[in-house]
Amino acid sequence: MITAVKPHLKKGADLSAKRVMYWRIAQALVWMIGLAIFLLLIFYPSVGLLILWNILIPIAPALLVVATGLWRNICPLATTVLLPRHLNISKRKKMDPLLQSKLQLVAVIGLYAIVPLRHAIFNTNGFATALLLFLTTLVGLLMGFNYDWKSGWCSSLCPVHPVEKLYGGNTIVALPNAHCDHCVKCTVPCPDTTPNFHPAITKKNIYQTLSGLMIIGGLPGFIWGWFQVPDHTGETNAWVFFDAYIYPLIGFLASVMIFILFEGLGKEKNERILISSFAAAGVSIYYWFRIPALLGFGDQHADGLLIDLHNTIPQWIIMAITCATTLFFFYWLVYRKPKLNSWVIRPEYASRAH
Repeated sequence: MITAVKPHLKKGADLSAKRVMYWRIAQALVWMIGLAIFLLLIFYPSVGLLILWNILIPIAPALLVVATGLWRNICPLATTVLLPRHLNISKRKKMDPLLQSKLQLVAVIGLYAIVPLRHAIFNTNGFATALLLFLTTLVGLLMGFNYDWKSGWCSSLCPVHPVEKLYGGNTIVALPNAHCDHCVKCTVPCPDTTPNFHPAITKKNIYQTLSGLMIIGGLPGFIWGWFQVPDHTGETNAWVFFDAYIYPLIGFLASVMIFILFEGLGKEKNERILISSFAAAGVSIYYWFRIPALLGFGDQHADGLLIDLHNTIPQWIIMAITCATTLFFFYWLVYRKPKLNSWVIRPEYASRAH
């Protein structure tokens, strides 16, 4: 088991009022983009679905790999759920570590439960997608009203957080923390300020062990299986949901078994390489299928199409791009020497006065 690296304090951890203002402007702009997409999903669903699923979401995995801290600072959902803490109206409860471990496992299960529903419902139904975003925000706000800083949602129950932990293990730079003005140790170890944080960095209980195994071992196969399923456009029935889940589930189980096999054969000192390899495999598989689909070369016809270029450019160019992305992610996550960067810089610890 790899133990957590003690969070460190760097110069520049305390933001000046001017820099805080810049981050608030950035957060407000991204939040307004999120609100605009939410409204488009309701009133102009075809446009909202295109922007959300075929522009923003395809950018997200690469952003998490290169600069997880940037996303942690400007995520519109985080800006919303942390608003009660910024306004000092949160109850600021200290979350029990065991409860947080359970919620982190729920987040992984939630990720695997929600994503296949994109094929069955969300990829083609703007109102349903808007409702999903609304309910997610509502749950996040309730957690933010009750628990201190990021412990309630961003570092526990958020279904994107497991992917952040997997893909963000070798980020390029530690950014200033644009949310937490003081560290209150709401989550230990803190995912934002622990260098080279990954899902297996703690294995203190069965919930942490399971969540780590499921996201590290299962995600590459799950992603492969997800891309074998077309979007459903007809009448919804039980078979639609069965089709949406069966391939991702098969891929997930196969991937987990392969991970367990390699973990058993390997040495503990090589754990980081194994985890990084599965992270690189996951994000590489995603773009291996996603880039062709975006440009009109996908296997599922028009599913995930952004702009149709199949009559404009030769297919070998798409193959070259996908090969290049695979090489990049394996270089970045596996071959490149760890930089010992955290996602963001830890602010000073809060005194009792805070």
